[in-house]
Amino acid sequence: MSEMNRRDFLAGTALGSVGLMGGCAVPEEEAAKPNVVLVMTDDQGYGDLGCHGNNIVRTPRIDNLAKESVEFSRFYVSPVCAPTRSSLLTGRYHLRTNVHGVTAGRETMRENEITLAEALREAGYRTGLFGKWHLGEHYPYVPHAQGFDEFAGFRNGHWNNYFDSMLERNGEPYQTEGYIADACTGEAMSFIDRCVEDERPFFCYLPYNPPHSPFQLPERYYEMYAGADVPGVTKAAYGMCTNIDENMGRLLAKIDEHLLAENTIFIYMTDNGPNGDRYNGGLRGRKGSVYDGGIRVPFYLRFPARFKERRTVDAMAAHIDLFPTILSLCGVEPPEGPTIDGVDVTPLMEGETADWPDRRFFTHWAGREPLAKFPGAVRTDRYSLINGRELYDLKADRGQSNDIAGENPGVVEELSQAYDDWFENVTVEEPARLSIPVGYAQEDPVVLPAHQAYLTGGVKFYEGHGWAHDWITNWRSGSDVIHWDVDVRFGGEYEVSLRYVCGEADLGSTVRVAVGDQSVEGKIDRATPTEPLPMRDTIPRKEAPVMDWGTVVLGRVQLSEGATTLRIQGVPRGGRPIMDLKAVTLAKVKRETA
Repeated sequence: MSEMNRRDFLAGTALGSVGLMGGCAVPEEEAAKPNVVLVMTDDQGYGDLGCHGNNIVRTPRIDNLAKESVEFSRFYVSPVCAPTRSSLLTGRYHLRTNVHGVTAGRETMRENEITLAEALREAGYRTGLFGKWHLGEHYPYVPHAQGFDEFAGFRNGHWNNYFDSMLERNGEPYQTEGYIADACTGEAMSFIDRCVEDERPFFCYLPYNPPHSPFQLPERYYEMYAGADVPGVTKAAYGMCTNIDENMGRLLAKIDEHLLAENTIFIYMTDNGPNGDRYNGGLRGRKGSVYDGGIRVPFYLRFPARFKERRTVDAMAAHIDLFPTILSLCGVEPPEGPTIDGVDVTPLMEGETADWPDRRFFTHWAGREPLAKFPGAVRTDRYSLINGRELYDLKADRGQSNDIAGENPGVVEELSQAYDDWFENVTVEEPARLSIPVGYAQEDPVVLPAHQAYLTGGVKFYEGHGWAHDWITNWRSGSDVIHWDVDVRFGGEYEVSLRYVCGEADLGSTVRVAVGDQSVEGKIDRATPTEPLPMRDTIPRKEAPVMDWGTVVLGRVQLSEGATTLRIQGVPRGGRPIMDLKAVTLAKVKRETA
């Protein structure tokens, strides 16, 4: 879709939103549109449900939902979080959308993608997202710029405190109370109440962050599994799954309260395989793997008005199919836009399987190297070819333990060529780390987080990987350089500040920030606490801890529109560490008018 066409489409969306929020009369044909509730959990594997043969985990409400739903027994997603989310919301393979990682900007979806929320909002739906976004940290890559009327949650790949969390509401921070999954469910329930009051059809997207680490959960859920013969981290994950199950009970009760169950499309799924080595229904692999254990997940769709009986669909389907399928079930024409890879699988849910074609589904996960072809896989109804060389018969070998490539060279050659052609096609527009936009009124100040920085010299990430919430440490030399690529969309004068940690013994270093031909510098002369804040971690975390960050204002710079680089260097005092750096902040200076 050209940028002009996208602007025209979104202009229509925005006009629809004005009427939506203004309580305009609802056309009779819109009143019958089904509501959509899409629940997706984070790092909950195929085997983390009682209905999938796990005799330890307690998920009675989801198990019951399964009995009332159409189940896709072979539903595939991506090996990790952000790629699944981009495919789910666009109907496109993640590499087409620029999403090729989970941090450092590699998770940022291009702003010209058309999302399911945008398509439904144009059709008169009120749209809300409550929980984890993980498709871009900066405006206009955020939910409230990508089709969601309401967003309450967080933008990053994970959150670092699940109790009394500080989240955001359409860009503004707000304080929650209690456990994060409970809070997000409460937001979704309130959203449904408002939509019912305004007599609007709604799309409620509820992407939970549990059971993703850190493994924080209310004590009673962990105690439920005290006697289970599994490791502590598995007990924690199961406890988080049980909390999600209870929240499903709350959400389904809210739908029943408003007599909406019959005409509501309710979907329950997860984003990838389990975040640990635990029961996974006999599937090989876990999160991050291109074997089935990393990408085959639970999928249940309940829609009584359309599907009267429980049905299990064994034909393969995937995250890319949700965009066209949901639009079809809602009677909404797909908007003109980029190529859609998914297909409408409604016929499969109606039992029309006789003439269904044998599809190929492609998987890729190379993390920081998006143009590395492997790890990657291609699947047909029968076969899976892993990394271009291992071949498995999925009908006869659920656990992918018997490599039959040597016996089937023709199949290997055919599927290898198919994978190569696909990979070349989806990377025509090369995935890249996009520059951070600066200057939008909707995001002022702009925070340049440590985990999106490029590091040169001896500086490194505290946790090591540069995940969300990590910071930069080991900053000791004047030759160390930290920089960010920025795109100044609106020029002007900006105040530069740093978020940092520095103990009393290390005070006195000078730091200098340069943006283009502008620069400002200052001295670090105020100490901060250097010990992590206490957290309610049930299992000791591997991620970066939570710190009490200090702030220092360095001064102001005049920025012109265009792409540039922000660099920061320091002059240490007496060989001491300069500081640990969490972020650089750019705040536009407001000029008073007469």
